[in-house]
This record gives sequence, structure tokens and C-alpha cells, in this order.
Amino acid sequence: MSAGVFHGGRADDLPLGGGGSMAQLYQQLILDHSRRPHGKGLVEGFDGESFQVNPTCGDQVRLRVELADGATRLGAVNWDGQGCSISQASISVMTDLVTGLPLAEVAALEAAFGELMHSRGKGVDDAVADALGDAIAFEGVSQYPMRVKCALLGWMALKDAVAKAAAGDNSPAHVPEGI
Repeated sequence: MSAGVFHGGRADDLPLGGGGSMAQLYQQLILDHSRRPHGKGLVEGFDGESFQVNPTCGDQVRLRVELADGATRLGAVNWDGQGCSISQASISVMTDLVTGLPLAEVAALEAAFGELMHSRGKGVDDAVADALGDAIAFEGVSQYPMRVKCALLGWMALKDAVAKAAAGDNSPAHVPEGI
């Protein structure tokens, strides 16, 4: 199942697999998040920042985190970036999912999303699916290796930014010229 979506202002196919109503629901969720992304817009004052680029397609994200509760909880996530609907929606869904959680839970969700993305469309067990919440909508993307990188981009930035924040590195991320 695919439908026209926006990728940098042009129509693109959104690979979600299957033809059932759940696939349509997941497709709509991804489209909604890509059109109205949550957490988008950089905020000054951060504990860690990461800049990531998918060299395959040019998707990019600059993501900032703020830690809370003695650096044990993810207090805030904000970001700016550009790319396909999958990368932008994945970052948006991720922001909703992880903000406010203890860092151990954030790490567990990052691992669970990685497991989902490497399942090649076979999915994950019910407990993992439940923990992922709306992020389970990207299950169909896992069938397309070239698109998995798009869905994982924000998660890699989050992992890097949290690691920097935990290490006390709140220096701005290096963004290459021309990007």
C-alpha cells in the first residue's frame, strides 16, 4: 500500500506494507506527524545537541535535549531538520514518546524501535509494540532497508544528544557548511 506524500515538496511513496485498515491508520498517523511535527523548533538552553545526516538521501536533523531531575529524566526534546515524511514523522513521534521519561526508559525505547526497524516487517512481540505506542506505525517501513535509515535518524540523534548531555557536553553540534 502506498500513497502520495510530501518529500521536500514533491510527491513520494510512503512504504507501509499491507492493505488493511491498520496500515491505513498508521499511514495517516505518519502523514499527520510529518505535516504537523511535534517538538520542531530549536530552543535555546540545552544539555546536549546532535546533528545527524542520512548520506543516502540527505535527510538531516539537529536535535537538542534538556535533562531534568538530577540528569535522570529527559525533560525536553526539540529539533529542526528536513527530509522525507518518514524521517520527520519518526522524530515527531519519538519526541512525544520519550519526553519526560527516565533515561533508562528512553534507552529501552530506542532499543525497541531499533528492533522494530530491523524486523524486516515481521514486527515485534506485543509487549514491545505496546511500549512503542504510536511508533509502532513505522512497522511497515522496516520492510524497506533504504527507508529504515530515515526512520532511525532522529533516534540516533537522540541517543547521541543524551550521551553528550550525560557527559556534561553541551557544546553546539558541528554542522558542516552548506547544510
